[in-house]
Amino acid sequence: MRKCLVCVLMTTLLLAGCGKAGVSEAEELALAIRGEYLAMDGCAARAAITADYGQRVYQYELAVAVSGEETALTLSAPETVAGLTARMTGGENLLEFDGVCVETGPLDENGLTPVSAVPALLEAAKSGYITACALEEDGAVLRVDCGDPAGSPGTGTETALWFDAATHALTRGEISSDGFRVILCEFSDFTSN
Repeated sequence: MRKCLVCVLMTTLLLAGCGKAGVSEAEELALAIRGEYLAMDGCAARAAITADYGQRVYQYELAVAVSGEETALTLSAPETVAGLTARMTGGENLLEFDGVCVETGPLDENGLTPVSAVPALLEAAKSGYITACALEEDGAVLRVDCGDPAGSPGTGTETALWFDAATHALTRGEISSDGFRVILCEFSDFTSN
């Protein structure tokens, strides 16, 4: 009888210790933010993008406007391409200026370009497979890492996202290909609707 009582008490303690099935505060926040991003119809932000091709690195500053299926990115720097607008609808990506279309070239074998980086980061926020998450900077920032659930760390495409823990605004995103960071995107003035 005593063994049975000890077993019941141990089981009760184990179940009570599990709480919310072992979900951490960071995981709860990540899931709440994911729900908000899935529900939003659009967003606007300023973004500074660094695209690293290995032998060359390019830096861009742009205005981001997402409305439903359409994403518009208007470059403000470098000055030589200021005013250039990238429009993406569904699977179509165009870089246009005064009716002229330009291709920027892929950063990886999946066709990632500086133009498609912002939509890729937003898609990761909505549906990327979360491999890890943690609160950083004394709980002010949530970091969410996404990747292939069957892949190994450092292989394939991996995404890291940082959100303001209070406002849930996306503040930074990185995309790595086979362990090499190819995109760094820092956001400011992020608003969603």
